[in-house]
Amino acid sequence: MFVDSVTIQLSAGRGGNGVIAWHRAKYIPKGGPAGGDGGNGGSIILEADPEIFSLEHFRNRRIIKAKNGIQGGSNNCKGKNGDDLVLKIPMGTLIKDSVTKELLFDFTEKGQRWKICAGGKGGKGNTRFKTSTHQAPYICTEGTPGQSCEVELELKLIADIGFVGMPNAGKSTLISRLAYIEVKIAPYPFTTLRPNLGIVHYPERRILIADIPGIIQDAHKNKGLGFAFLRHIERTSVLVFLIEMAPYQERDPYEEFLTLRHELEAYNPAMLEKPFLIVLNKIDQEGAAEIAASFRSRYTGDNLFEISALEGIGLDAVKEAMRQLIKQPLTENLVETPALETDY
Repeated sequence: MFVDSVTIQLSAGRGGNGVIAWHRAKYIPKGGPAGGDGGNGGSIILEADPEIFSLEHFRNRRIIKAKNGIQGGSNNCKGKNGDDLVLKIPMGTLIKDSVTKELLFDFTEKGQRWKICAGGKGGKGNTRFKTSTHQAPYICTEGTPGQSCEVELELKLIADIGFVGMPNAGKSTLISRLAYIEVKIAPYPFTTLRPNLGIVHYPERRILIADIPGIIQDAHKNKGLGFAFLRHIERTSVLVFLIEMAPYQERDPYEEFLTLRHELEAYNPAMLEKPFLIVLNKIDQEGAAEIAASFRSRYTGDNLFEISALEGIGLDAVKEAMRQLIKQPLTENLVETPALETDY
């Protein structure tokens, strides 16, 4: 199961208590204080792990506590510290206050760590209170409680390229052909109910692709599956708009492209500043060539490709175009959007 948002309660360990003890040894009638300090409580540390792609392991683990420190012992023995608890989370995870929704931390780098809850300090044994005028202190202190908090973990996948399209446009088929992964493919809308991730291999590097559920008109009004899944392509460097060319029903593929752009703008206008490709899919079907020609007459950019993901037609050109876009820094490679016939 793909889980991209959870709320969890975290509690660091409490420090162990200090103790009152006395040195007992033959021929030393006044051995003096010998109470040891308590150990520190364990802290809770979050760590970004690039091998984890979901928050699934927190789904049934909503209350998490680190170990307490052990109380001190006699003969000035210090109690054992509680072990720190390291929680592995996916790269791209945002940590937010569960009440105020304030962003506390953003994990964007491999191995990045943040101590979210510090363990409590161990208490002092009576040895700590011995002075020249107070040789036999009968006092110790308790350990302090560890920090605790309730936070929301929200995952925004960090991928190089994000696929955007209407339901049944063939995004899952395309990612399965480019990245050689098994995904659910079926001839009905909303086949994809969670993001799919795939890796496209090139001689010099690998590119991570994210495929999200289909977006429909007024998704920002919570129609269809809504557009909350767009956060998983919000960090991508490049977008690929996948438009279906199959000639059925009363539909205008060019208007669908405008709708997709409108939904992206409603979610985050900055997403329209990303470089992008337009991929016209299912070109192998009867009548699709005429529809693609109509699309080309209304869109004059050179970032337009015709493919059949199912038949493997035109995939090499798309693969090379993705490679060229990713190779250059984002600021040097923005693709200008041609004048569109209608405003959204």
